[in-house]
Amino acid sequence: MKKALLALVASAATALTPLGAAHAASPTAPSAPSAALADSVRTPATPSYTVSLTSNSSGSTWTGHESVSFTNASATPLTEVYLRLWDNYHGSCPSTPITVSNVTGGTAGSLEVGCTALKVTLPSALNQGQSGSIGFDLSIVVPSGIDRFGRDGSYNFLGNALPVLAVRDGSGWHLDPYTNNGESFYTLAGDFKVTLDHPSSISVPATGTSVDTPGSSGRTVTTATAAKVRDFAWAAGPFSLVSGTSPNGVKINVYRVSSIGSSSANSMLSTAKSAVDAHSGRFGAFPYGEVDVVLDNGYWFGGMEYPGFVLDLVSSTALAHELAHQWWYGIVGDDEYTSPWLDEAFADYSTDLYQGLSGSGCWSNVSWASSAEKITNSMAYWDAHSSRYSTVVYGYGKCALHDLRRLIGTTAMTNLLRTYAQSHWYGVSTTAEFKAAAQAATSTDLTSFWTQHRIDG
Repeated sequence: MKKALLALVASAATALTPLGAAHAASPTAPSAPSAALADSVRTPATPSYTVSLTSNSSGSTWTGHESVSFTNASATPLTEVYLRLWDNYHGSCPSTPITVSNVTGGTAGSLEVGCTALKVTLPSALNQGQSGSIGFDLSIVVPSGIDRFGRDGSYNFLGNALPVLAVRDGSGWHLDPYTNNGESFYTLAGDFKVTLDHPSSISVPATGTSVDTPGSSGRTVTTATAAKVRDFAWAAGPFSLVSGTSPNGVKINVYRVSSIGSSSANSMLSTAKSAVDAHSGRFGAFPYGEVDVVLDNGYWFGGMEYPGFVLDLVSSTALAHELAHQWWYGIVGDDEYTSPWLDEAFADYSTDLYQGLSGSGCWSNVSWASSAEKITNSMAYWDAHSSRYSTVVYGYGKCALHDLRRLIGTTAMTNLLRTYAQSHWYGVSTTAEFKAAAQAATSTDLTSFWTQHRIDG
């Protein structure tokens, strides 16, 4: 979900300039993971979220109820779950914009990790294959200031506003802090049914496919459904809309704020239609059927992606990058805090391919700031070295992928990425798994390649 400095967008078509993020977050010490579990299976699995929210007159406050069912996929019993309330970073803990109350199906603890995590202890442990569910009342107050969670006048952006289940694997619970420099997000694919009751005067572009029905006087009820997605985002405001369908049948809706003209929206619609089909051709058909693009040139970042939902400046490069994230993080997931390169470098490389850029000679421009600097470093490192994040993760990362293509051959690289995406469809990618897949795609020993390009794991 890629936040990018505005200056980078203008020059993103050059061989090395990535769509990066370089806004440092306040450092917050992550919670230490629990002791290593008996297995590395990711759980709670197959989450299903049901949400019903009602907005105020402007769409800046939402109240209602959320429930989520889940299954323990691990042989290790599941005694608790954690809700991630990442947008509470935007508040002043303990005063939070996302409020969970009246929890059922478990016992809520105290807010942790800067108010962005809430432990819910289950009434009894769930063994492998057993299912459970929790429910809670939910209040969302969108803060002033344009951001992926924020508002620009009468326009509201609700990225990461819904609480989602944290992941437990062989390292324990993943309770990393929020980062504004990049992303902290790590979830398993699940299903969402979200009902949004709002004034008829405002639109609510959202993840998934939406159906509108009449509500009470002057109000509309929008029901959005999405299957096999890692998150759900929406916006609310008096947007103007232009729609179209890509040649391969993907519906594209482009929403714009009043300060952006219709010609810009139409241009971005054209880009979206071509980019989504190009990415589909390389990595596998886009499975969600519809994408909503919400344009506002006030974003301090270049763009931010969610499943089937993109916040973007008027920039064809930024849009192609965010749409590439529909595959790299959306469909092929990863732990964005631990391994940001797995979606950022891959999305930027995909953008280069879409734009016909070969990255020729880009690795010769690489200059490391220290021996500790690596493409595969985590957001904990990049939050401490924020000025280098976009250069290394996006720029050097995509250059490494260009170099890998030149080393193993274009056909092998094309097949590698497509088969890798297919084998991780709705799953989770790791650096070790990608390195193993790359090695299996060539008879050339890649050990020195990974060392030279500082790709560890």
